[in-house]
Amino acid sequence: MNRLAAESSLYLRQHANNPVDWFPWGPEALARAKDLERPIFLSVGYSACHWCHVMEHESFEDESTAKILNEHFVSIKVDREERPDLDQIYMTAHHLLNRGEGGGWPLSVFLTPELTPFYAGTYFPPTDKYGRPSFKRLLASVAEAWKGKRDQLNEVGRQVAEALRATGNPEGAGGEPTAAILDNAARMLRRSFDPTHGGFGHAPKFPHPMELRVLLRAHTRFNDGSALHAVRLTLEKMARGGMYDQIGGGFARYSVDERWLVPHFEKMLYDNALLPVAYVEAFQATGDSFYRQIATETLDFILKEMTHADGGFYSTLDADSEGEEGKFYVWSLKEIEAILGEELAELAVRVFGVTEHGNFEGHNILFRSKTDEQDAKLNNMGVEEFRAKLATIKEKLYAVRSKRVWPGRDEKFLTAWNGLAISAFAFAGAAFGDAKYVTAATRAAEFVLGRLRVNPPHPSPPPQGGRGQEENPPVQGGRGQEGGRLYRTCGAEAPAKLTGYLEDYANLADALVTLYEATFEPRWLTTAAELCDVMLTHFADPAGGFFFTADDHEELIARTKDLQDGATPSGNAVAATVLLRLAKLLNRTDFRDAAERTLHVYGSLMADSPMAAGQLLIALDFHLGPTKEVAVIGPKDDPETAAVLAKLRSRFRPNRVLAFHDPATGPAPIPLLADRPMVDGKPTVYVCENFACAAPIVRSESLSESA
Repeated sequence: MNRLAAESSLYLRQHANNPVDWFPWGPEALARAKDLERPIFLSVGYSACHWCHVMEHESFEDESTAKILNEHFVSIKVDREERPDLDQIYMTAHHLLNRGEGGGWPLSVFLTPELTPFYAGTYFPPTDKYGRPSFKRLLASVAEAWKGKRDQLNEVGRQVAEALRATGNPEGAGGEPTAAILDNAARMLRRSFDPTHGGFGHAPKFPHPMELRVLLRAHTRFNDGSALHAVRLTLEKMARGGMYDQIGGGFARYSVDERWLVPHFEKMLYDNALLPVAYVEAFQATGDSFYRQIATETLDFILKEMTHADGGFYSTLDADSEGEEGKFYVWSLKEIEAILGEELAELAVRVFGVTEHGNFEGHNILFRSKTDEQDAKLNNMGVEEFRAKLATIKEKLYAVRSKRVWPGRDEKFLTAWNGLAISAFAFAGAAFGDAKYVTAATRAAEFVLGRLRVNPPHPSPPPQGGRGQEENPPVQGGRGQEGGRLYRTCGAEAPAKLTGYLEDYANLADALVTLYEATFEPRWLTTAAELCDVMLTHFADPAGGFFFTADDHEELIARTKDLQDGATPSGNAVAATVLLRLAKLLNRTDFRDAAERTLHVYGSLMADSPMAAGQLLIALDFHLGPTKEVAVIGPKDDPETAAVLAKLRSRFRPNRVLAFHDPATGPAPIPLLADRPMVDGKPTVYVCENFACAAPIVRSESLSESA
């Protein structure tokens, strides 16, 4: 075994038996490169990456390839999920070196001992093919160039490093961002919309949940029916395709075709956290129960297959099992018939498109081409009878599938990704009135704060509902103690490590605000505000926006900013979002000012590249408002209070903050709730907008549609 055997990262440990003399990123490897005056071969990937496994098998397990690496390079393996700072820097370098050519993983970069990149690519095959040189031929060329053209390589590295330091700089003071940016974004998104299969662009197709949520906001703001149509078609086609697990729930990373049929089979926590939010919002906007079904099935998948006993959420499920991509998920006609028996098998074959020859390498990926109502009619059944039989089919197939060799699961916990999942569970639980999901969000939040936060400044107060002020303390309204810093990751048994990045703070803080609106426990606002204080202290650029790493982070060749959404929303965009929400709830002008600076300096990104700025556009929509501040005052356990909250939560109101206070628990914990009594002893709703408040509303049936 090499040095990676002792690492906590599953991806690094997967390479522990390679003959390559791998180093993890750290002082030992960097010092060795300088001492030996050798270039660094930096290989970046993640455990669920199919082509990472292919390159490992073809090249890193090959003795002759390892011999070249060991004699001429210092080889460093990085898990991009643990070290997104390195991945971000060197993926950007890849784009610079290859004139914007698309990147991906495995990411293969050659660096000088001073860490400046001079050549980069992704997957390289063992022989010349796919229009790419063989990996061994590439290694020989780089080693030869290092001997004879070192000055040129150093100069290339210097220029790339200079360009990296310039990326993400604010574009200069722009005008006040306006609704025209949102209108333009909706138009640009509609132009790239696929009117036949939904989604954006052509194969491969990614889900783009943030952009779908932007279109929902465009529908609300501009009464844009075409935006709503694009959202509905996309959500329905994705959920009926093979990219969605028709048996176990949850989404694969993307579809390799334009019809959403053949997935890239890996399942990531972030996709299955971001997509349910889009489905919940679509349910709120339309009332279509299909969207609720997909959201709950996806969250149930996370609970079944990606949740630790103590509440934290695991990172990924691999695409491969037994060395084959997708083997765990596909079926033959004979299997279906043997498992289900004649009657149910005939129904399953018709509903899921099963054939003798299959639709994927001789096997069947299950998909739906029709709605439940259509399939019920075609099979001469009532809808409820059809759904009952379909549920039986799914249960039987899931039970058999569970006995197969499972794909590998990366059981590390990432603060940022857990934040996305906490937000999804809390949001869905509140919207659907389902305590199971709110409980899951609460347990995960306690897990993350317990395992991944350094020395909190004070114990979190207990849940609301105690007898007095000491059990329901006020949330700080001004800049207070900095609060505990965050780690990036930990394992089930491995201790927390690596200092948190901007996305860790922003995603977790935003999740805690959503959890507050689902539980109304002030402790979540307290902690969210503390995390945002850390963001302002250690990550903020006075000129606007936020750096990806803290001011006391390990020094790298550039301190970059993540501006554009990738598979996950950018840290800058989520930071702006949560700061705006907390500014409304806590009356924090410093939070509002920092968010507005971020929106101002990246206005042209939103205007020119909406596909890369979905979360920023969501933040802009909230900023432009009008944003409602809704305070509900009433007894916590009163059925009428529950009815009021259920009615408020069931609506699609993206530009609203919601707070609740039971006067029996003591003084109001936040400014939004202060000096607001119940009227006539009944649950009362206060709605404020644009610095003015409407008359108090009593009784749920009196709530206007605009609240």
